[in-house]
Amino acid sequence: MQGGLGMLGGVKAIVIGLVGVLAGSCLAAEEAWTMFRGPRGDGSVVSRELPLHWSETNNVRWKTAIPDSGWSTPVVMEGRIWLTSATHDGHLFSAYCVEAETGRILHTLPLFRCDAPEPLGNNVNGYASPSPAIESGRVYVNFGSYGTACLDAASGEVLWKREDLTCRHYRGPGSSMLLYRNLLILTFDGVDQQYLIALDTRTGKTVWRTDRVIEWKDLDANGKPKREGDFRKGFATPIVIEVNGRQQMISPASTALFAYAPEDGRELWRVTHTSHTSVVSPIYANGLVVVATGLGVPEMIGVRPDGRGDVTASHVAWRVSGKDVPLTASPVAYGGLGYMVSDYGALTCFEIASGKAVWRQMVGGNYQASLLCSGDRIYCFGVSGKTTVLRAGRRTFEMLADNRLKTGFMASPAVVANDLILRSKTHLYRIGER
Repeated sequence: MQGGLGMLGGVKAIVIGLVGVLAGSCLAAEEAWTMFRGPRGDGSVVSRELPLHWSETNNVRWKTAIPDSGWSTPVVMEGRIWLTSATHDGHLFSAYCVEAETGRILHTLPLFRCDAPEPLGNNVNGYASPSPAIESGRVYVNFGSYGTACLDAASGEVLWKREDLTCRHYRGPGSSMLLYRNLLILTFDGVDQQYLIALDTRTGKTVWRTDRVIEWKDLDANGKPKREGDFRKGFATPIVIEVNGRQQMISPASTALFAYAPEDGRELWRVTHTSHTSVVSPIYANGLVVVATGLGVPEMIGVRPDGRGDVTASHVAWRVSGKDVPLTASPVAYGGLGYMVSDYGALTCFEIASGKAVWRQMVGGNYQASLLCSGDRIYCFGVSGKTTVLRAGRRTFEMLADNRLKTGFMASPAVVANDLILRSKTHLYRIGER
């Protein structure tokens, strides 16, 4: 998901990670996995040598049980993996640091407590769904309104905390954080208030806050909501893109897709729609922002990001609706084609330029984790533990592998070197070909 609840080709994205060059060699150094969906925020990875086949007894370098529960994607840097977890009752929220080479847990850090957490009301989300973010020397963890912290990436020491960022998540937090320069940007789309807030990464102090401006249509004569629930909620994670030399933060919400200036939170443009409970993180490919709108009337839309103000009538290049539009798993793009998987296992390849379906294939199972693209391979991680690997860039479906682990995936994958870091419902795996 967004963390558990969620493209190359003409894409100019903000790279938040470390990519070096080995001395005396033309091989790229290990790339850090710095946030949800990786350093480009799009589920793509530079490595073309990720494992193709695995099982519980094949190509598992190590397997480590992770206490409690969490759907957050792990982050990886400088030989360490960080992830979050919470007790099933939502009373205790913790961070874990795992040694990337051995799978040994280095730090177990209880960070926040809550005596009366709001019930989740479903079995899809949890209390530890937002993914961490990491940069050299510092790791950031977030549990929505239950707390945000900055930790020393070596010692685990708490450098700062915030417990005053409020909203009613209603079904648990889900949006992951975004690192942008010296800002840590958080999304709070609750039933009571909807806003984005940027914190100074050094101090945790607020740099800017932007309340979403949405004309709700579910108000009574007194201006109060007629119904409480999911119609204002959101779980999506924003991305930062570059358009005509300027950077934009693309942020889905209930009833609208927004673009903001990441440096100060100014709204740049918006596209309105009739869906709610946005979960899927957008991608940017071939000059279009591509995003699934959410529940209600699910649509996948392609938007030209060069407008100002309300661009619903002028900049939506295409709309595709129907039951195959994903509600949870974020898509990927490769070679002018997009790939999306619905919650019930319909995998669709479509043209980025037009939204037109190229092929559709049922791959079986249910899907919450976001897709991963490595070279010309697409990885689809199922709730049951099944991973389907297919060839990208083809106009016909070609399956390369069908792999299975004992328990399935709610968290999206991470990558270290040429290995997969997979978080199942109970364990953390490092998958690499021997």
